[in-house]
Amino acid sequence: MMKLDLSNLRFLVVEDNTHMRRIIRMLLTGFGARDVVETEDGAAGLEAFQATSPDIVITDWVMPIIDGMELSRMLRNRETSTNPFVPIIMLTGHSEKKRVVEARDAGITEFLCKPISAKSLYLRIANTIVNPRPFIETRTYFGPDRRRAESSNYQGEERRQQEPTDHVVRPSMAS
Repeated sequence: MMKLDLSNLRFLVVEDNTHMRRIIRMLLTGFGARDVVETEDGAAGLEAFQATSPDIVITDWVMPIIDGMELSRMLRNRETSTNPFVPIIMLTGHSEKKRVVEARDAGITEFLCKPISAKSLYLRIANTIVNPRPFIETRTYFGPDRRRAESSNYQGEERRQQEPTDHVVRPSMAS
């Protein structure tokens, strides 16, 4: 496993469970992170996001006030978000395929099921840093490219067609 320097990154942890927040903070500081901001719900998470400009957001799915899905959609909103390109790692105890697809379609960068391990969290963080996915903007979606691998072999009816309005957006191009 590669060793990354996380000391200059700011993390935002949005989790309603105090014990889980403590575990995530301990893991992040163990990985070398020095700047970890914590909130207990999506509303406070949105405020903290706007105030602190985190480099990576780690959010729970099920929370009071604003849940992780709604928060993710707000963070991906190009009109109102201070950084719609921020990597978002979704933590949840729900691993059904339907939920994974819903999270992917909301612009989640990485998905991690609870209970988490240090290794699984580190790998998700490392993947957002080492293998950043290009962002796609279509009429109905803005977020990381949902395709994980190129497959020129698949020719089925659900193969994504490049539409004239689809284009790849790079974070460095954001204003």
